[in-house]
Amino acid sequence: MTNAVVTDRTDRTGRVPSDELAARTLRDALAYSREQEYTGWDYCDGLSSRFLRALPVENKWLNVVVQETVKRSPVNVRPLFLVEQRRNFMGAGLFATANLVAERLADAGVLRVSGGVDYGAEAESLVRWLVDNRSTGYSGFCGGHKHRIQTLDALGRPNDPSVVSTAPAVRALLGAAERDPSYADIARSAADFVVDDLRYRDTDTGAVVDYHVQDSDEYYTVNAGAIAARLLLDLYERFGDDELRERATAILDHVAYLQTDRGGWHYRDPPDASHLSMDNFHNGFVIECFLRYADLVGSRYDDTIDDALAFYRTLFDASGAPDWDESSAYPRDVHACSQGILVFTYAGEADFARRILDWTLDELYAGDGRFYHRKGRFYTKRTTLMRWCQAWMCYALAEHLRVTSGVGGVAGVPEGVR
Repeated sequence: MTNAVVTDRTDRTGRVPSDELAARTLRDALAYSREQEYTGWDYCDGLSSRFLRALPVENKWLNVVVQETVKRSPVNVRPLFLVEQRRNFMGAGLFATANLVAERLADAGVLRVSGGVDYGAEAESLVRWLVDNRSTGYSGFCGGHKHRIQTLDALGRPNDPSVVSTAPAVRALLGAAERDPSYADIARSAADFVVDDLRYRDTDTGAVVDYHVQDSDEYYTVNAGAIAARLLLDLYERFGDDELRERATAILDHVAYLQTDRGGWHYRDPPDASHLSMDNFHNGFVIECFLRYADLVGSRYDDTIDDALAFYRTLFDASGAPDWDESSAYPRDVHACSQGILVFTYAGEADFARRILDWTLDELYAGDGRFYHRKGRFYTKRTTLMRWCQAWMCYALAEHLRVTSGVGGVAGVPEGVR
């Protein structure tokens, strides 16, 4: 527990130094999220509408209309649709790790706090929640969103697990295992979820896994494969099991094979299987996973990383503003901001990561710990989404400060820069 009470410093121009500003923002963002009990609205939560659930019919197209109206509206219509606020599984994992890192930052004097906040206790509470709210009936530890999601292929049910939701939770359990070793064994079982339930299988160019348990065989979601490899690498770091490393390498071999000549990745293979192209934050996910391999294992993918970073830099303008994808500047999404901060911090480009943060604070920050969703060409969506905005920004801020200040990491996150 940290009990120091300090004021924020300013330099001779009256401005708060950038490191101090990042620390203050992390403190305030965690405080806001903590006050909300890490519960709120989410990106694609329209089917949590009590109004919709009260209707005596279940119709795919009605679900799509309500879900997309709630998601795409320029103003927050969730209160009008009586959308329930919930705690998100992925978000809880991100918040748990952010609190674990915040505890180390506070102990090192990097994070200036007031009120005796116990970040470690916050992290432990979130990890216990993850264990209690994991998805059951699968081969190992896993989790998913707590709300339904309607796609054109199927209706996703609450707790349908995915690797994207599971990976941050595994990272949080590995970090918390320094306090309670039993969490490591729970996290270890997530490898069985990846191999068995997500159908790890060899290909001519490596290996692939499914995104979630309802995945289609008609396409492959590229960033989900990279995240699965990252999950296995995080477990490899803890347990030293060569099979985990070998499976992660095979998955990343296939992802590297799918890299385009421009250096980026399409969201899916084949590319026309999704309306998304080479969008910003999904490419950031992939690059971060390759950087994790380089940090933990070695230089196998150095050329892949170099080409990917060269492309990724083109997805941000000189001010630090994130473009949506390789052809569209807008919308400028807070999720792309957080992922850019993470990638460039891990890649040793802390100055550019800070430039992205400065843009985010200027354009997508309410000033009281809350982040807004995205900035369009003509308007800003000022909705605060607990996972999409808060959890990702808290995690990115904590990691940026940890790396740039040289504070030791927690399990599952890189120790340094490339």
